[in-house]
Amino acid sequence: MPLEQVLVLLAAAAGAGWIDAVVGGGGLVQLPALMMTGLPTVEAMGTNKLSSVFGTASAAVAYARSAKFDRQVALPGAGLAVLSAGLGAAAAAAISTEVLRPAVMVVLLGVAAFVTLRPSLGAVPQPQLRTGRRVVAAVAVAGVGIAFYDGVMGPGTGTFLIIAFTTILGLDFVSASASAKIINVGTNVGALLVFGAQGHLQWGLGLGMAVCNIAGAQLGARMALKRGAAFVRIVLLCVVVALVARLGWQQFAG
Repeated sequence: MPLEQVLVLLAAAAGAGWIDAVVGGGGLVQLPALMMTGLPTVEAMGTNKLSSVFGTASAAVAYARSAKFDRQVALPGAGLAVLSAGLGAAAAAAISTEVLRPAVMVVLLGVAAFVTLRPSLGAVPQPQLRTGRRVVAAVAVAGVGIAFYDGVMGPGTGTFLIIAFTTILGLDFVSASASAKIINVGTNVGALLVFGAQGHLQWGLGLGMAVCNIAGAQLGARMALKRGAAFVRIVLLCVVVALVARLGWQQFAG
């Protein structure tokens, strides 16, 4: 691989790590960069997971040291996510992304409208929303539904997790992001195990990108913790718009 391509991938990994640490959606940057090198789609997805799992884990540690994450949801959800994302990765070849993309775009547009029309969402915690049933629902939505999606397709997983935690449990954006990182580690591990077993990994490239992904993730986590929920909300909206644009371009111009 030419040096220029390697440098672009390293820069993409750093940017993806920053985005993932703040609101999720780093695959928006890293996965297309890998695919532009000519790697087969499944191999690009596997290498993307190899890089991302390190950055996400480092961001999770940074958040855990400085922000409260929801242990009742994040820990069991992460355990379920390993299995669900693994199943999603195994099914990736059989599920048409052309069918999934329009549905994901509609959901993302709904997310953008919801966050825009409810400026108080995620600004402060709303503990009155938390009930036993909502905790179970959050674990199921995050650890099963969103995790399976991450194995199949991926982009926007962290964003979906944050929205799920703010709407179902009433967490603020920073706490929701911290909890999302724990589950996102599980989804990355589950998908990575399957891609690795299938031989769809570029180990050297993925590990090199992981170093840059960690650097970006640490910077992103520190900025989110320092600047708070308002900063996370702005980045969230920007990432959602970019995700819709990217998926739309793939759907209609690809």
